[in-house]
Amino acid sequence: MKTFTFAAGLLLATSAVAQENVLTVYAPDYFTSEWGPGPKIEELFEAQCECDLQFKPGELLPRLLLEGDRTEADVVIGLNTDVTKKARESGLFAEHGVDLSSLTLPIDWTDATFLPFNYGHTAFVYDTTKMEAPASFDALLNADDDLRLVIQDPRTSVSGLALVLWVQAVYGDQAQAAWEKLAPKIVTVTKGWSESYGMFTDGEADMVLSYTTSPAYHIIAEGDETKKAAIFPEGHYFMVELAAKVAATDQPELAQDFMDFILGEDFQSMIATGNWSIPAALDQSAWPEGFQKLDLPESVLFYNETEAAALRDEAIEAWRAALSQ
Repeated sequence: MKTFTFAAGLLLATSAVAQENVLTVYAPDYFTSEWGPGPKIEELFEAQCECDLQFKPGELLPRLLLEGDRTEADVVIGLNTDVTKKARESGLFAEHGVDLSSLTLPIDWTDATFLPFNYGHTAFVYDTTKMEAPASFDALLNADDDLRLVIQDPRTSVSGLALVLWVQAVYGDQAQAAWEKLAPKIVTVTKGWSESYGMFTDGEADMVLSYTTSPAYHIIAEGDETKKAAIFPEGHYFMVELAAKVAATDQPELAQDFMDFILGEDFQSMIATGNWSIPAALDQSAWPEGFQKLDLPESVLFYNETEAAALRDEAIEAWRAALSQ
């Protein structure tokens, strides 16, 4: 009886320790899926933290705003600069406390709250066996109207919103005129990226709105080097994904350990082929071979969260007005 009591007590104590060392990270579905970087990152972090890392997939900011200080989340990963202004104003996030000197982004990043973990650039992807790429954004606008483009809706898609901000950055007050030139070439506007890219790979479009890193998947996973991103001298809109520490976390030390882990080599080495994006803190010489073959822009365009918030409605309206004609 005493042996049983001791064993039961030991089990309960062990269970209590495990429960105390749970780190809850909210992340997008794509991040936590079996083909995303989440499972490997979980394995690597748990090996060093002696804790239980639990990813909770689904919506990020809407869920956090609803839960407020009652949230289970200790860390959130997968935010982007389209929502950071609203996220910052919520007061739900603490400073990340991470040294940013290892970042290899194409822009300076000094944000003390939102920590970059990967980035990419919006681009039009095409098949080199079927067409020659337009040499510039202007050349794309002035291409024959039989060119078939597929894009995403800026009201429902992160990449679609990046496109209208890209057009705004390049053409400014002439953005609607640019959209009027582009509109006849757009065969479909989809709700999200997956549907658009599927249409492109099925041969239903000549070019698809995607990212400069998309060809890396074809190179590495399929051995196919015929898919490329058209690179424009006007520059490409820069997109960055971010992590943040929840201010109300009941695991502040574990949360900080995970934030520090994000810019470490173990995490960063998982990003390229796990998230098909460019690692935020990994020298180009350490990228996988397929990423070394990518065509990347020399010039990047970027609106900070305040600028993007101010321009968002105007950029979407220019798109909507042109496409509704």
